[in-house]
Amino acid sequence: MSQAAEVTDSQWESAVLESDLPVFIDFWAEWCAPCRAMGPYVDKLAQEYQGKLKVLKINTQDNPEVPSRYGITAIPTFLVIKKGEVVKQMVGSQPYDALKKVVDAAIK
Repeated sequence: MSQAAEVTDSQWESAVLESDLPVFIDFWAEWCAPCRAMGPYVDKLAQEYQGKLKVLKINTQDNPEVPSRYGITAIPTFLVIKKGEVVKQMVGSQPYDALKKVVDAAIK
């Protein structure tokens, strides 16, 4: 079971855009091997930054509206959203340290 909560198209507004905390979103799909490989890093972020960062996953296959709105054309893609605005976007597999660096900058 993932440490990151699943979010859907219909929950996006309240869960992400209206969040008081910065939000780290993992755009993924079940069939995507690199997405599955990044899963443990996303879970680790959720544990490490609990209370400082909201870590969510959105399945792009089941929820096409939000990825389309943000121009997500490749997965995994990671967004950091603060006060409803995208402050960082990363595409493809990333080392954990790169994810952590981006998160640290967003929660300051």
